Amino acid sequence: MNLNELIRKNILELHPYSCARNEFQGEASVFLDANENPYNSPLNRYPDPLQIELKEQISKIKNVPVENIFTGNGSDEAIDLLYRAFCEPNHDNVVAIEPTYGMYKVCADINDVEYRKVMLNENFDIEAYRLIDATNVRSKIIWLCSPNNPTGNSLNRTELHKILKWFRGIVVIDEAYIDFSTGGSFSSFLSEYPNLVVLQTMSKAWGNAAVRLGMAYGSAEIVNVLNKIKYPYNVNILTQNAVVEALQNPEQMHEWVDKLLVQREFMIKELEKYNFVNHIYPTDANFILVKVKDANSLYKYLVKKSIIVRNRSNVSLCENCIRITIGTPQENKILLDELKRY
Repeated sequence: MNLNELIRKNILELHPYSCARNEFQGEASVFLDANENPYNSPLNRYPDPLQIELKEQISKIKNVPVENIFTGNGSDEAIDLLYRAFCEPNHDNVVAIEPTYGMYKVCADINDVEYRKVMLNENFDIEAYRLIDATNVRSKIIWLCSPNNPTGNSLNRTELHKILKWFRGIVVIDEAYIDFSTGGSFSSFLSEYPNLVVLQTMSKAWGNAAVRLGMAYGSAEIVNVLNKIKYPYNVNILTQNAVVEALQNPEQMHEWVDKLLVQREFMIKELEKYNFVNHIYPTDANFILVKVKDANSLYKYLVKKSIIVRNRSNVSLCENCIRITIGTPQENKILLDELKRY
């Protein structure tokens, strides 16, 4: 794969903005280069635009080299930047599974890129040849979410490898829920597949949704392109510090995940007892997709009881399905008790 043939011509020729912290990196006694207010330390100083300390901590935990890590304002920033880097508006297209995370389609619409949907099969899984058949010479990205949202299942790894081998564009595997799955991360295959981008986040297993930190792992060449077009200080210092602190205590994350997995199995067993539940789909995430007799009625009932789940009936293949996030034992009990009265 020749990455330069995939990058938009204007991006390839772009001279990126050079901020003060790009031009000088290191320690000094006096900083008079960035027009910062000299008062209110340390918040008066611009943060590291490349988040090196943060990436070093991520590298230790995720076993991904620093040069292969991009960090952004949630995974959504990386999704948008991938469109802007590789997809020429009103010319190129992308292919994605359906149903899946909605921001892939939203970003395609924002960037004026054709979005081609390939429906999952009856098991909510993929068939590589169908995704490849949906591509043409203008297809730049294939979007895959595993474990998938809203279905919860991990995609067939053999089929994922086929797509990575067959497709001549960028293959994105979004692993937002990977810490709840028994399957390993595809980040271990970065050296094997130069077209692979893996997305992960601090929002789910790490319990840091509010700080907005997403990671994209890819070849150094792909990471360099994303760094070239991102905003100069895209990750603020409060987020950087909060995530560095969280990454120093991975045991806490594992403890939370273990508790949620126990509750996930408990919730599945309990939900199976209700006569209005038609099917509970297999899940590798921190949520359960449940097919019920009347999702709209159930959703409205729970809202009246101040319990909010997600009604997914408007999503392809998910008619009369609700998505239930696994909460604390107390939250889960409140839900189950109200369902008994439904």
